[in-house]
Amino acid sequence: MLKFLIAVSIFLFSYLAIATEKLPSSMVVVLGSTLMIATGVLSSEEALAAIDFEILALLLGMMIMVAVIAETGIFEWIAIKIAQLVKGFPFPLLIVLSLMTAFLSAFLDNVTTIMVLTPITILLAKQLDITPVPFVISQAIASNIGGASTLIGDPPNLIVAAYSGYTFNDFLFNLVPISIMNMVVFCLISWLFFRKRLKVTRYRRAQLMDMDPTRAIGKFVALKRSLSIFSLVLLSFLLHRVLNLSPAVSSLLGAAFMVIVTGKNPEKILHKVEWNTILFFAGLFVLVGGLNKVGLLKMIGEFVLVITGGSLALTSMMVLWVSSIVSSLLDNIPFTATIAPMIKNSVIPEISHIYGDIPLSVIKGAMWWALSLGACLGGNGTLIGASANILASDISKKSGYKISFMEFTKYGIVFSIATTAVSAFYIWARYLV
Repeated sequence: MLKFLIAVSIFLFSYLAIATEKLPSSMVVVLGSTLMIATGVLSSEEALAAIDFEILALLLGMMIMVAVIAETGIFEWIAIKIAQLVKGFPFPLLIVLSLMTAFLSAFLDNVTTIMVLTPITILLAKQLDITPVPFVISQAIASNIGGASTLIGDPPNLIVAAYSGYTFNDFLFNLVPISIMNMVVFCLISWLFFRKRLKVTRYRRAQLMDMDPTRAIGKFVALKRSLSIFSLVLLSFLLHRVLNLSPAVSSLLGAAFMVIVTGKNPEKILHKVEWNTILFFAGLFVLVGGLNKVGLLKMIGEFVLVITGGSLALTSMMVLWVSSIVSSLLDNIPFTATIAPMIKNSVIPEISHIYGDIPLSVIKGAMWWALSLGACLGGNGTLIGASANILASDISKKSGYKISFMEFTKYGIVFSIATTAVSAFYIWARYLV
């Protein structure tokens, strides 16, 4: 009981320190994770085991590749082309960037997409003389909605796939329809929130339309080589089961080859890596590992079964909403990793025993898609709810535009609740009626 109270206290202290922004978030989680070890909640070995090095390696590799590609000027070219397409009007630009973010997040992953598109957003904002904060927040939220639609789009879906046995096509068939519906909801809410906030002068729009996008491109040879390698890495993500190559390994291999063939200075490229983000994730994994060790997350799972009495409809809705709420407070990756084995080993067998006349495929669908959607969409609720949010915020801050915890949350929580509600209706209509 003492360790339980210690672990919860350490986590709450860390969470409040991050939320109030009185201390650097990366240092807060390092302190919190160290206290988890120092107080005996976790051993050093358990702390290391709690860290998902696959996710960290994927992040590192993608950060290196994006840094190399950024030096070619391709981001500036894309930025100007997109802005000229919508004639410099800010709200249509926000929607186009968000739709592109959602689409790319489905077939890459949302972390990679944020790394690629957030620099474009900031460049556009500087050119139009407006703040990029609404754009960056919208992109982070859209990346989580789009990423929810495929197996590789959002890290929680990789975990769901590992425990459920669902294939890439299963995710497409079941989650693409609801993701499209949620993007419609996203556009409507964005219209309410941002259309009046974004204003650009006619002079700035005229300046933008006169720009020559091709002047942004530097070395074409380096661009061709880096984009070729990047395309192969993305292809390996899609075929990772066939190739028996994890996305993390593909990412690191691609990063190494890209630096070599483009002749870039490794030290210069590594200096551009968002090390604070990687450190933050590592510490956060340890913090949640401490909560898992003392049984808090397991208690939440057992509570779901008790309160629903084993009802399929109630349990799936509880999984959806509890996953959404908890994933807005914790990072959704370690939370999903904790809940997934509980659903596989306890919830689904118990419910299938109660409902012997309902096909197992229906029960599995209601449970697994509820977890997937709850974790991915709940991550939009707060700044620390999803990896993409944290990364987008860090990139924006590094460019001189700080996004506070409260500023993200006041928008994100509305998107999270609305899309989770639409998803609840979708699960009910497709699997429970």
